[in-house]
Amino acid sequence: MDSEMLAKLKELQPDEKVWTRGRIMSVAARLAVILPLAIVSYHIGGLVPVAAATTPNPVNANASAPAPAPAVTAAPPAPDLPPAVSVAPLKDVNGSPFKLADFFGKVAVVNFWATWCGPCRREIPELVKLHKEFQSRGVEIVGLSTENPEASAEKVRKFMQDFQIDYRIGWAPVEVAAPLMQGHDAIPQIFVISRDGRILKRFVGFSASYTSQLKQVLEDALK
Repeated sequence: MDSEMLAKLKELQPDEKVWTRGRIMSVAARLAVILPLAIVSYHIGGLVPVAAATTPNPVNANASAPAPAPAVTAAPPAPDLPPAVSVAPLKDVNGSPFKLADFFGKVAVVNFWATWCGPCRREIPELVKLHKEFQSRGVEIVGLSTENPEASAEKVRKFMQDFQIDYRIGWAPVEVAAPLMQGHDAIPQIFVISRDGRILKRFVGFSASYTSQLKQVLEDALK
């Protein structure tokens, strides 16, 4: 063959750009393996985002342990009945002397009231019921009128009869009323005093929920 014929034969031979049947089948086989992996990789990457790389914090082996959480603090203790108040001389409607210290060893309910006080008139029948219920369990109720002893003596006695009061009634001198009321002169007021002379609860005024609250305080004080 001459040189011109050889050149024409080379033009007819397949080169890198000619796709033969064998080459097509080879590429198809490779795609059959690669495409499913690529699809799976795409879906996994779409559902589970890749977390950003982080540098771990160094641990100091000599560092002290973290401080424990502060403990829950207990409620502050109830204030004591002032000694001057506990021994201040009192006098009941019969003229007999007594003092609040006489009730130490029992749970005492001290009620400041007056015959002219409307809320007191609603409260006292509840105190009469409580006295009947709790007296045998060691509860004493004492009512101290804030009225003038000389001017109100007859009214207080009649009030006791009308309301069938069976607990001790007397008058509240300034040296007893002032330290307990602490400038809040509204009546009625009630102080629940524990067996060892601590003021457990103070009630000012009278409401519908008053009786159940007072009963609960007495139950707790007797435990």
